[in-house]
Amino acid sequence: MTTSPQASLDSKEPEEPQGHPQRWLILGVICLAQLTVLLDNTVLNVAIPSLTRELDAATSDIQWMINAYSLVQSGLLLTAGSAADRYGRKKMLVAGLSLFGVGSLVAGLADSTGQLIAARAGMGVGGALLVTTTLAVVVQIFDDTERVKAIGLWATVNSLGFATGPLIGGVMLDHFWWGAIFLINIPVAVIGLIAVLALVPESRNPQGDRPDLLGALLSTIGMTGIVYAIISGPDHGWTSTPTLTSAAIGVVVMAAFVAWELRIPYPMLDMHFFRNQRFTGAVAGAILVAFGMAGSLFLLTQHLQFVLGYGPLEAGLRTAPFALTIVVLNLSGVGARLLPRLGTPLTIASGMTCLAVGLAAIALFGGDGYGGMLTGLIIMGVGVACAMPAMANAVMSAIPPEKAGVGAGVNGTLAEFGQGLGVAVLGAVLNSRFAALVPVAAASLPGALAAAGSAEERARITDSFSSALETSQLVGALAVLLGGLVAAALLRRAERADPGVVGA
Repeated sequence: MTTSPQASLDSKEPEEPQGHPQRWLILGVICLAQLTVLLDNTVLNVAIPSLTRELDAATSDIQWMINAYSLVQSGLLLTAGSAADRYGRKKMLVAGLSLFGVGSLVAGLADSTGQLIAARAGMGVGGALLVTTTLAVVVQIFDDTERVKAIGLWATVNSLGFATGPLIGGVMLDHFWWGAIFLINIPVAVIGLIAVLALVPESRNPQGDRPDLLGALLSTIGMTGIVYAIISGPDHGWTSTPTLTSAAIGVVVMAAFVAWELRIPYPMLDMHFFRNQRFTGAVAGAILVAFGMAGSLFLLTQHLQFVLGYGPLEAGLRTAPFALTIVVLNLSGVGARLLPRLGTPLTIASGMTCLAVGLAAIALFGGDGYGGMLTGLIIMGVGVACAMPAMANAVMSAIPPEKAGVGAGVNGTLAEFGQGLGVAVLGAVLNSRFAALVPVAAASLPGALAAAGSAEERARITDSFSSALETSQLVGALAVLLGGLVAAALLRRAERADPGVVGA
């Protein structure tokens, strides 16, 4: 039977989205779970005084309470993504919510530092499963016409969780004891479990390849070693034995991981992805955006408290415009509308430029009051709202859909690496510049102020710290700007080599 040309023309109607019929409800559920995981990256920082007093925790105990979560989570991201692809993304989402909920219960009821550290490590396992699986599910349930907007909303939750953790922690500690910051996770985990079981469809890699157990082990050890070196460097010193040993182990093991992945037929992470210029451009941009966000917020909290004199809760409130700008722009779909009009390279370049301009504005105009800082925070929020969804979409679209879990693991690993690098590098610039300017020998601003002998000397020390902050923020702005231009150039080259990816 033949079809007439006219009938063929009549049959062409506007394409309707072909994603899952309950995709937006599912997105809301997994974003709620994602937000809880991300809050726990920063919420514990404000509870340090309470933990020190009530659990008699030493400084080393506090460090491990904070780092156990991020170390385990970042070390397991690639492995968690691979497991989700192989065994089922819904199964891993359920497992992640269960582990995170149980870990939160144990943490909230802990009566010793050892119990809390162990519980935080268990929460890190659940967090790794959730971070990778949520993005993989987004890729599966949304088609090409809506995926950018969905990833934009998912990225909004990432930014919101990172920026509002200290604020929420401060509010909770004003009304409850420290364990409440963990117990509040439990009802969210329960609601998430019920919704996931009822709504989320199962999906997995159709290939029946064997699990890459050695690759999983090597990636976990290697990433943990590298991240631990980045975390411990500022405290122990970059040339200290623990830092250098951890970094060396991480680099050697990751080199072994790359060699192993190149030889086996079904690798956990196909290293040939890195030959894709679009993928490598998105990778470069993702690291630099995370670098700029984490490093700038690390510096901002010190700027607000030490230079402008705000308390912890007041400082948290004054960083809120950054997160609110991202939320408003992504909820309104600004980034999703810009991407097809400007294309991926120009969208990322524009967003990274805004992020750099915002950082520079805070450095140059934020020292005299909050007005200049507010302007910089809003400009930074505009930049992140444009660049982050475009880069996450570029990373995920450069990887086959059946490997969505691994793609999400790569994306999460890049974010963790960039955040750690931002705090480490910009913190090192701040410390070295302050040490060169300060007129007394001290490792921190409070220590230098305590050693000062007069009000004039204390004023000079505060001015020196403000100048050191300005220098480190400008260094961060320059790094973000250059990174954005490099990422955009790589993506533009990829589009010229393969015109089929333009605007995706």
